[in-house]
Amino acid sequence: MSTEPTPAPDADTRRDADTRPGAGAETELTVRADLLEPGRRVRNWGRGEAARPTAIARPRTVDEVRATVLAARERGLEVKAIGAGHSFTPTALTDGVLVDISAIDGVLAVDAARGRVTLGAGTNLYQLPELLAPHGLALQNMGDIDRQTIAGATSTGTHGTGLAFGGLATQITALALVTAAGEVLRISERENAELLPAARVAIGALGILVELELQCVPAFLLRAVERAEPFEVVDEFRERSLAHDHFEAYWWPHTALLSTKTNTRLPAEEPYVPLGRLSGWLEDELLGNAAHALVSGLGWIAPPVTPPLNRLAAKLYGNREFTAPSYEVFTSPRRVRFREMEYAIPAEALPSAIREVRELVERKGWRISFPVELRMAAADENWLSTAHGRESAYVAVHRYWREDPSEYFTAVEAIMRAHDGRPHWGKIHTRTAADLAPAYPRFGDFLAVRDALDPDRVFANAYTRRVLGE
Repeated sequence: MSTEPTPAPDADTRRDADTRPGAGAETELTVRADLLEPGRRVRNWGRGEAARPTAIARPRTVDEVRATVLAARERGLEVKAIGAGHSFTPTALTDGVLVDISAIDGVLAVDAARGRVTLGAGTNLYQLPELLAPHGLALQNMGDIDRQTIAGATSTGTHGTGLAFGGLATQITALALVTAAGEVLRISERENAELLPAARVAIGALGILVELELQCVPAFLLRAVERAEPFEVVDEFRERSLAHDHFEAYWWPHTALLSTKTNTRLPAEEPYVPLGRLSGWLEDELLGNAAHALVSGLGWIAPPVTPPLNRLAAKLYGNREFTAPSYEVFTSPRRVRFREMEYAIPAEALPSAIREVRELVERKGWRISFPVELRMAAADENWLSTAHGRESAYVAVHRYWREDPSEYFTAVEAIMRAHDGRPHWGKIHTRTAADLAPAYPRFGDFLAVRDALDPDRVFANAYTRRVLGE
């Protein structure tokens, strides 16, 4: 995957013409077999999903993406684009042609007047601070991990926290994708606008995203206050979320404590004293990663040690105040591998749902080393967004990657479904098209768009067949 940020162009300019969607469209595309290299086994970051594609393509331009799709179609192979491999579901896997879009990255254009930035779809979120800094811009909101590509994060419905803010996909104002016909389809507020709510969160089912335009905001700081608080804070979670810009919490199983995070937005020019390097290392690396890796490993080998270690962690972890650039506060390093399931439920259902999860863990006698993450986000209009049409609370459960999550996840999923839950598309769940359709008012409309853009299911795989149907 690409790791080096691409230098940003001057404001209101566009990068090399040969990387733009549609560039060179006047010339006839040839089906190039040399774009396809023999496949090899690939697996995701959580080590829960793997596939051996027939071929892997690594296009460097949009025209090469188009040629790859045509080459695959000629051979009767399905096509899926892959980003950073941070989905816990097989949403990007295939036994056909796997398209690695990492080389199509960086800033392609900047509309300084409107604060809009066009990015190559393979741009990783961690590249954005350096790419956006020359323009004084930042993402409006972010999740807590920045390893994903912008295409992968938005396509699966990745979100942050804050009832005034939608998921990452709500920041998309325009996009371009390569269709099953090998053509570039542009979708924006002015062009094919009716398709925007379908294409922003599409789990790769409509085509291969090659560029996205994002509505950014002026760069800003976050004042972070992290505290250990009583479990009963769940009863005021929505009120706290309304009162503060960004509020989230982690419940440590086997304890009566939450680790809460309250972030307040401040102007970028506000004077502040940065978090000391040693202080940041102690919290994020020593406690957040090294100690957690030790706790998870010990819990896997000797489960009875988990409750006392969780009680200690809940008291020690996340007791600090600091101010930093937004991206440093939103995201944290995640070096301990895990597997995750996350559900979106109506915001008002959070207190009862998390109490049911707590009672479940106690009743079953499970030993769960990973905390349960609680967040909220604004309603949005995107058809397959987990927050479509309603303020949403998010409940995310995790297990150490060496542990079997099935029993825990299945039982928690039953609780979330009873609260009208919708699963995160990139995280483990067992749902199918038959029971997902009633959960999404515009599900049928999305399927109609898929039928129009990909009638032959070039971009299908086992996952899309399960969650969207044939």
